[in-house]
Amino acid sequence: MRGCRVVFTLFGILPYLVSAQAQDGLLAVSVELGDVSLTKLPFVLAAEAGIYKRNGLEVQQYITPRAAELIRQSSGVIVPKEFVGTALGDINIGGGSPTLVRQTSDARAPQRVVLATNDPVSRFHIMSGPNIARPEDLKGKRIGFSSVGALGHYVMVLYSERMGWDYRNDISLMANGAGPDLVKAGRVDAYTADEIAVTEAIRAGLKDLVDTAAFKFPMPGSGVNALKDWLPKNRETAARFVKSTVEAIALMRTDKQAVFAAIVKWYGIKDAHVQEHIFEQGKRLPAKPYPSVEGIKTMMRIYNYREMRQHKPEDFYDASLVEALDRSGYIDSLYK
Repeated sequence: MRGCRVVFTLFGILPYLVSAQAQDGLLAVSVELGDVSLTKLPFVLAAEAGIYKRNGLEVQQYITPRAAELIRQSSGVIVPKEFVGTALGDINIGGGSPTLVRQTSDARAPQRVVLATNDPVSRFHIMSGPNIARPEDLKGKRIGFSSVGALGHYVMVLYSERMGWDYRNDISLMANGAGPDLVKAGRVDAYTADEIAVTEAIRAGLKDLVDTAAFKFPMPGSGVNALKDWLPKNRETAARFVKSTVEAIALMRTDKQAVFAAIVKWYGIKDAHVQEHIFEQGKRLPAKPYPSVEGIKTMMRIYNYREMRQHKPEDFYDASLVEALDRSGYIDSLYK
């Protein structure tokens, strides 16, 4: 991947995707990692492997305090203090669903547009305590998730529909409810967990009751979300960042040792079994991370309140940067 050189001639629309070596200086961008999960690893790798610098970017990248605390509570992962920060990022790496729900329901929420999605299909698991033997037994139970609009909540609504349940009446969805400690304390009966949290939950004695990946729920999952007022003046920076994203995904799918090193440094995960699990899950990330249009449409159907209905799906995403890389042949070249 390091030696790959591609000439972009795509009708003159890619002048900002030229090799970083041809640029004078580095373009600064701040990047907020919205949670600690598998889908954030490509961006950790981009920093650790020098991908950002090679594409002419000077990236200030950090995990939010809330994200660090949530992963500590749900799976025991300790994020090193030097990687925790509080500033608002020009780019947020987080779920499209919580981002778009928040900006249509919270007057103070940052307004963002989705440039790429590296989590377009649900991979959440439903982890349960010993009192639940079958998925059908979830009916009438309390199921934890992080917050309304978050992907864990979104997935539970879709799963309820699939089971023929009314999620408002047939189950109790409990915010701030993700974590094996809450199951053991009897506060919830089950909860939704991402790939990193699954292994720790099993070790805590919980059951991997449902893998929602089997249902291929379209998901506006984790990806590159840029501030709307930042993007028009910084499209070159955004384009280089998306280019770095596809390169990092390619590295994550092919270089196990690079993935392990990043997991240890940023997440403090040293257990070889957990590392292998994360690497195998990482191979499923899409090589071409187009914004998840079907996921956005489904999200708009689920969170069908008045302000959401004022928008069209295309108000929430810009696929042009991924499309340009795809049409040029650059993404395919990374896997040759």
